[in-house]
Amino acid sequence: MDYYLLKSTAFISLVLHNINRGGVFMAKTVTINLQIEAETKTNAEALFSSFGISVTDAINIFLNTSIMEGGFPFQIKQPRYNRETELAILEARRIMNGSIESKGYNSLSELISELDDGV
Repeated sequence: MDYYLLKSTAFISLVLHNINRGGVFMAKTVTINLQIEAETKTNAEALFSSFGISVTDAINIFLNTSIMEGGFPFQIKQPRYNRETELAILEARRIMNGSIESKGYNSLSELISELDDGV
């Protein structure tokens, strides 16, 4: 291998290592604290480590891409549900905030009977 090519490759490797490890070539950084679910963090770490990057690297990529594109680097959408599902979600929210009481059954057969009746 050519001496200069080998030297250039080593230099590029050193630069990339320093950038990835917060070395002299990296811009000044600040700390951002995020709160996410533990399972989300674990899954993200596994995913991004398969690409050879950390979650911090992935967040930096997301933020820089957002800045370059002037917004999210993907389309943001509201989920769409049919009317029956929307009513079920509304009912669940009302049960959770206590504005309506949840229905209870004394036995499995009572539940099945009501389901069979289509109530």
